[in-house]
Amino acid sequence: MRAWLDSLPHILAAESLRAVVAAIERARAKGKPIIWGIGGHVVKCGLAPILIDLMRRGYLTALAMNGAAMIHDFEIGLVGATSEDVPAVLGRGKFGMAEETGRWINETLAAGDREDLGIGEAVGRFLARRREARFRRFSLLAQAYTLRVPATVHVAVGTDITHNHPAVDPRAMGAASHRDFLLLAALVKNLHRGGVYLNVGSAVLLPEVFLKCLSLAANLGRAPRGITTVNMDFIQHYRPMQNVVLRPTAGAGKGRDRSHGYALIGHHEVMVPLLAAALKSGDE
Repeated sequence: MRAWLDSLPHILAAESLRAVVAAIERARAKGKPIIWGIGGHVVKCGLAPILIDLMRRGYLTALAMNGAAMIHDFEIGLVGATSEDVPAVLGRGKFGMAEETGRWINETLAAGDREDLGIGEAVGRFLARRREARFRRFSLLAQAYTLRVPATVHVAVGTDITHNHPAVDPRAMGAASHRDFLLLAALVKNLHRGGVYLNVGSAVLLPEVFLKCLSLAANLGRAPRGITTVNMDFIQHYRPMQNVVLRPTAGAGKGRDRSHGYALIGHHEVMVPLLAAALKSGDE
């Protein structure tokens, strides 16, 4: 795999891919954060086992999700499958109305909030400990909890099917998601001089959250410099390009304080395994 990567032309996207691989390898060697922010489609494509392997190898040191990714990951950990045929059930009022998903996630968030937990830790603990979660080995949140990898979930009220369920506790959900925001902000602050942030498949929510984390760190006098940011998606949307690739790396200094942003275009089910294979080939 490394020979193939080296054989690519030294121009445009091939050069970007090599640069991203090198940045992640340097970050691991220096003990700097390698934060993966993922959207729901990444989990729906069945890529969790690849990301779990990267956790164990030190190429993923923190995980951020939107609410959709958390829900798909929960269902996979619980029953080994996820998703539904939306057009077929929407008109009949059945879309997103799975009882177990809605009740167990909302009850888990409320219980976690009473212990001052974030959503990522609360859901990860549920999946790691409950005997009903027979497929926890495929769950990112369960494995992050077991491996003590920080995992955060960032929700927007009304965007997720669990918000339709009568068991929803908006106060607990908001408080738990805010704890995860503060945790992610602390992790982003530590990207300084060598860390990497990858936005994979989130077009709006996580790029906005990431930018606010950077702003918070800068406001406290700890603006991360010398970082690498990456957006991976099959379409380059406005917010990921601005809030991940361009704005965080603009005018960030010289030498060790110079930052770099990259856009890798392609389908998740191809690009994530490709990047993982390139990283793992360096271990061989």
